[in-house]
Amino acid sequence: MNKAGLVDVVHAQLGGTKVQAEAVVDAVFDTITKNLKKGEEVAIAGFGKFLAKKRAAREARNPKTGETVKVPATTVPKFSAAKALKDAVK
Repeated sequence: MNKAGLVDVVHAQLGGTKVQAEAVVDAVFDTITKNLKKGEEVAIAGFGKFLAKKRAAREARNPKTGETVKVPATTVPKFSAAKALKDAVK
């Protein structure tokens, strides 16, 4: 499923127009993104947690040339599934 599929499901559930349904889906994703940018955790009961995790700088190796490359520190998004979601997928 992609974003268009989610919009269709929201549209079928709420009614209204597809433009309104797309605005709802966009608002959810935008809110999660904004909170992760601020370093805040987004927890959705029964679904999981989104958080921004910091990765330290490190040295890696280019597998093609064998040359050592410095990888800078960065922040990456992480998702941890809730037990209810894990059980539903089994």
